Amino acid sequence: MSQVANPALTAPMLHALCKNWWLLLLRGIAAIVFGVLTFVWPGITLLTLVLFYGAFALVDGVLAIAAAIMGGQPAPRWWLAIVGLLGIGAGIVTFAWPVVTTLLLLFFIAGWAIAMGIFEIVGAIRLRKEIDNEWWLIASGAMSVIFGLILIFAPGTGALALIYVIGVFAILHGVALVALALRLRTHSHA
Repeated sequence: MSQVANPALTAPMLHALCKNWWLLLLRGIAAIVFGVLTFVWPGITLLTLVLFYGAFALVDGVLAIAAAIMGGQPAPRWWLAIVGLLGIGAGIVTFAWPVVTTLLLLFFIAGWAIAMGIFEIVGAIRLRKEIDNEWWLIASGAMSVIFGLILIFAPGTGALALIYVIGVFAILHGVALVALALRLRTHSHA
């Protein structure tokens, strides 16, 4: 038995997301830029990867929190705030301990991706009755979860392979967020 979302709660949430569609667009663009940079400079050192990842996680976290705060009343955007806090936390920890081992970084990135993906899927489910093509956010969340699980179950991946996996994830995740942002933009004008 599926639970029907309360229109009194999801309509303000949808309005808030539509109003701030550009924040999702910026998150998507940041992810795509990060992903492209991993392919442009495949021979980068682990330290550089750590710094790129830390910067990406911080920017993504700040933008997610901004989207949660700027949405207005009374829409529940706790899931965006949690995604933002996780991203900021991931960025801070990454910068605080840049010499972390590849395996520890791998598990840290995996945990962040899984948590982010779960909360994005939860947010999309809340919107399923209010917007067409909410599957873009579900796709983004599912990719995050799958990416995290791959990193957990294949930890022996070399540094170069890790760079490519992260690059592909960031580009696909960014494309999904850009597509959702553009859909929300057109929805806000409807």
